[in-house]
Amino acid sequence: MKLFLNLIILFLSLQIHAVVLKEGDNAPLFTLKNQDGKEISLQSRQGKWTVLYFYPKSETPGCTKQACAFRDSINEIRKLNADVIGVSVNSVAEQAEFKKHHNLNFELLADEKGTVTDLYGAKMIVVTMAKRWTFILNPELKIKSIDRDVDPVKDATHVLEKLQSLQK
Repeated sequence: MKLFLNLIILFLSLQIHAVVLKEGDNAPLFTLKNQDGKEISLQSRQGKWTVLYFYPKSETPGCTKQACAFRDSINEIRKLNADVIGVSVNSVAEQAEFKKHHNLNFELLADEKGTVTDLYGAKMIVVTMAKRWTFILNPELKIKSIDRDVDPVKDATHVLEKLQSLQK
């Protein structure tokens, strides 16, 4: 019983400290290595729309479907002065293999320690993995949209529609 109570207290304390970003907030700035080991800074995206999506793990069915849907929609997204950046807690090597295996045409960032995932509140509580969340940032790097209930198959379509709506 004591162990059960301690687990509940631990769970609640983790929930209390979770970051809760909302639309209109400035996007937390960060620098991470991409699939090629090159450092990519969110600050470099200033002046352009950015789709920042967090996903649990490369090469899993849902993550693969989501990434391939973004790959297939990237030209339409880029016509709206936007680009896609995928973030997970995978290593640089895992990101490189995932990108190569599926011919992905956008950046994948390796957040191996989960620091950025945590900054965005997208870190799972018990394991160091990202929740499947998608953020749309405007050219001033303000959060314009947050989707915390992402369907991996429909995310790219939803993002495209949301970008079109936000830019009207």
